[in-house]
Formats: sequence, structure tokens, C-alpha cells
Amino acid sequence: MKRILFSLLGLALTQVCSAQKLEKMQWFNEPEKWEIKNNVLTMFVTPQSDYWRISHYGFTVDDAPFYFGTYGGEFEVKVKITGNYKARFDQMGIMLRTDQENYIKAGIEFVDGSYNLSTVVTHKTSDWSVIKQDKALPFVWIKAVRRLDAVEVFYSFDDKEYTMMRNAYLKDNTPVMVGLMAASPDGKGFEARFEHFSVKHLPDARRLKWLKENAGN
Repeated sequence: MKRILFSLLGLALTQVCSAQKLEKMQWFNEPEKWEIKNNVLTMFVTPQSDYWRISHYGFTVDDAPFYFGTYGGEFEVKVKITGNYKARFDQMGIMLRTDQENYIKAGIEFVDGSYNLSTVVTHKTSDWSVIKQDKALPFVWIKAVRRLDAVEVFYSFDDKEYTMMRNAYLKDNTPVMVGLMAASPDGKGFEARFEHFSVKHLPDARRLKWLKENAGN
């Protein structure tokens, strides 16, 4: 009986810790409607909101919902995203951000009826790269790996086989806001769902190299 009770207690503690994972994060531009349940974040994305700086369009906006935690060093972040996209430029995914002039956002962007695997890299000005899909995507996994001064961005349809969609610069040795972003620049908002969000610490590559070179000294 004691063994069963301890097992149940351990399971309960595991579930509580899992549920707290998202709840410990914080909002930048909190949307009016959102919920965390069973460690899944759902939100109704703020209408006419986005992240973009200057280039091509000539404006700067920094007002879309972003739910984040702050991390130093090197890490891997991934999440499963599902969106009820409706209007041109409706988008959701992950964002890595050091400040208002330096960030990377990656995920799905809905443009003129097509689903696009999308990455925006901003260093004072924004750029945009897309991989157009020939069919609707019910969901997709997005992963980013930060190593030194680079971030590699990947996508997957099964959380097993990942394909790189971008390699981008991000300032090294600087804390990063890491989390979940959605925007509806041209629309009235949509429902976005984020599941299985995780951030995994990666040992610092330079420190590992130093330890290897100085083993036994």
C-alpha cells in the first residue's frame, strides 16, 4: 500500500511540475483571451498585431502576443503548433529575442491562401524567408537550436525527422527571451494552440572544448 501511495504521489508531483512549466512564464503583449490547461497554451491572437522592423514595408511594430521565459547559454527549444488561420499573414511559432531590434521568429505564416514555413530574422531591420507548402498543415513542429552566435531553425511533421529551414545570427553570450509567439497583422485574430513546449539546456561548446584540452591538468 505504501509503495502504491508513493507511486501515486510521485506521479502527482510529476504532473504538477509539468503543469507549472508554462505557468512560470510571462507575457509581453498579453492577449485578451488565453488559457493554459494540461500544459497546453491556447490563445485568441490579438487582431492587427505583429513583429516587424522597417525594411520593405517602411513601418515598425512590436505589439503581438509573446509568452516567454529567459535563458542564457546554449539550448534547444521546440513546440508543436496548430492554428485556425483565417487572414493574410496570420502566423504563429517560436521567438528568440534579445531586445526590440534583435529577434528571430519562426513557424507557420498563412499568405494568400497558402501555408508557408516562415522565418523572420531581425537585426535593426527585418528579413523574411518562406518555404511554401502545397497543402494545408494541420500542425507542425518547430525547433531552434542556439549554439554560440548562431541559431538553426528546423521543422518537422512528426517530431522525428527535422529539416533545417534557416541558420541565422544571434548575439552570443547574451540572455535570450524564448517562447511562443502569434500575430494577426491583417486580420481579426485567430485561435492558436501550442503543445509540448520545451527548452533543453545544451552544454557550452567552448567550455567543453576547454575541458577536453585541459583534461588532467
